[in-house]
Amino acid sequence: MVKITAAEVNKLRQATGAGMMDCKKALVEAEGDFDNAISILRKKGQKIAEKRADRDSSEGAVIAKVNSEGTKGVIVSLNCETDFVSKNDSYVAMAQRMAEIALNTSSRDAFMAADFDGMTVADKLIEQTGVIGEKIEIGGFEILEAPFVGSYIHGNKIGALTGLSVASDSASEVGKSVSMQVASMGATTLSYKDFSPEFVASETEARIAVIEKDNIELGRLGKTLKNVPEFISRSQLTPEVLAKAEDSLKAELKAEGKPEQIWDRILPGKLARFIADNTTMDHEKALLDQNFIMDESKTVAEYVASKGDASVVGFKRVSLA
Repeated sequence: MVKITAAEVNKLRQATGAGMMDCKKALVEAEGDFDNAISILRKKGQKIAEKRADRDSSEGAVIAKVNSEGTKGVIVSLNCETDFVSKNDSYVAMAQRMAEIALNTSSRDAFMAADFDGMTVADKLIEQTGVIGEKIEIGGFEILEAPFVGSYIHGNKIGALTGLSVASDSASEVGKSVSMQVASMGATTLSYKDFSPEFVASETEARIAVIEKDNIELGRLGKTLKNVPEFISRSQLTPEVLAKAEDSLKAELKAEGKPEQIWDRILPGKLARFIADNTTMDHEKALLDQNFIMDESKTVAEYVASKGDASVVGFKRVSLA
């Protein structure tokens, strides 16, 4: 039998991250052949990966990185099964390494086929499944390119990228601030203008149905009913709709006995409230139309405009949840 030295075991451990006993067993089985031992460990990983294929890998580490030019960013989510593994320093370091590799690729497929210390990223995931004993996989993968890309990471659980139209003096501040907004508020599109009429119509019907159902229960309990909006997006608020709303508000003021000469001071606030009450989907889903988390008196679009000539041209978000 070939004698296996501690130095050989340690070398294999450094190359694969596998435990000392697993490395010794692999070297013994391979009769001291280093490359064959790596292959044995990889096959072990494949067997474990097959057994754990249906496991939930909802924990992990999310890493966002931007290249030195500030023009390309990536977010990579390296998923595992338990929070214990995700907090391990070596696991987070591996996720960081994978994000660095991702910066030099153009797609998820290219990333999975990229080199990771002599093996592909895909093979590395299988190897580490065997080493760690949990399902290890890439959960989220996003790339964003723009004249300037800002990033933000929240606790290695949520990553966000924001693309700006120009690399201005305030780009770093704006890119990070808007990326924080993306991470926190989970927008799904840039502007309400991106919604199709069919989607808006479907969502309006669905949201109103939910509120009306809730109101039945609230009424039964004797609680205050929710307001049922007629609209949910600015795209529905045509000049005709706004004119009709203004006429209705004037009628209310007249019924309340408010002097006509002060209506001009009251109407703007009431009309703004009408718009806010009837654009709830925009506030939830459209990044530029959301209230800015650092100053809710502004929308994100207004915040960006206040910082110079840059505009938001795109964003990406990856979350473990």
